[in-house]
Amino acid sequence: MATTSTAKSKSGLKRAPARRRPRKQKAGSRGFSPSECTLDSLPPDAQSAKSRVEAEGGILIGAYGDPLGKNPLLLAILPIDSIEPTPFQRDLSQVHHRRLADVIDRTGYFLDPVIAVTAPTRGFWTPNGRHRLDAMRRLGAKAITALVVPKRELAWQILALNTEKAHNLKDKSLEVIRIFRNLMEETPGKTEKDFSYYLEEPSFVTMGLCYEKNPRFSGGVYNSFVRRLTEFSDASLERSLRQHQKIADMILSLDEKVAEVVQKLKAKGFVSPYLKTFVVARSNPLRFMKEAPELEDLIKTIRGKVERFNVDKIKQSDIVASGGPPDDD
Repeated sequence: MATTSTAKSKSGLKRAPARRRPRKQKAGSRGFSPSECTLDSLPPDAQSAKSRVEAEGGILIGAYGDPLGKNPLLLAILPIDSIEPTPFQRDLSQVHHRRLADVIDRTGYFLDPVIAVTAPTRGFWTPNGRHRLDAMRRLGAKAITALVVPKRELAWQILALNTEKAHNLKDKSLEVIRIFRNLMEETPGKTEKDFSYYLEEPSFVTMGLCYEKNPRFSGGVYNSFVRRLTEFSDASLERSLRQHQKIADMILSLDEKVAEVVQKLKAKGFVSPYLKTFVVARSNPLRFMKEAPELEDLIKTIRGKVERFNVDKIKQSDIVASGGPPDDD
């Protein structure tokens, strides 16, 4: 994997590129007026989605062009058994969907339609309505309101769409690796860079592989330097995944060594939620390097320093001064 480019730190080391956000536009300068959002007829992909709604026993309520890009959207009521979460999104939160069910039950209204796309063979997928869907199922609902998007590739934009429960690093990473595998199945031969928009950060692929092997993996301890030293690859998805797996295996092996040092620190009476962060930061020379190393070389260097880590030289004040995020995400 190549090192990232763009801005440099004071040490001269190149930093990961800042995430761009759209500038605020002049009021009323973009999009379409309400009257312009009507559709005189449905384009082929929207007509196909309408046919799927009817074939599944649903009912089409209306169709319109969205007010920003006039992309066709269908408002429908679907049989609840005809819709499932996308197979690559994060795991269900039992607490969250039960809380939603309680609120919906007390108000007596389901007001927030799920987003739906046509599934590959039959039925529908929802990329951002899993908790609302399960809440309605918990209440015994027969049907659910859905905003049907004719373009199925929207399902891969799950990180941008899923706003009903904030993602942490583990959530993002597991969703990204699942999306990655789905893209491999549906678009063989495409490169990782072709799907950078869907994957958001290349480090999420590596972190996802780590979390799959170890659900309690402390990804926040490692993601900062993995993100900084990786970029999306021009290689095929299959080849890129093999490289991510190689890095993931190295990080998991490093994490085992870090855990051994943490146990030694605990045995000496050190107590802090930042022990892993402290050990890795103390062993990571990246901030002192004038040129960015290859990620594999940096991991090897950190591992060597961790293996030689002398816990007898550590003071509680060292750990307190290090600060940093907690070890568990």
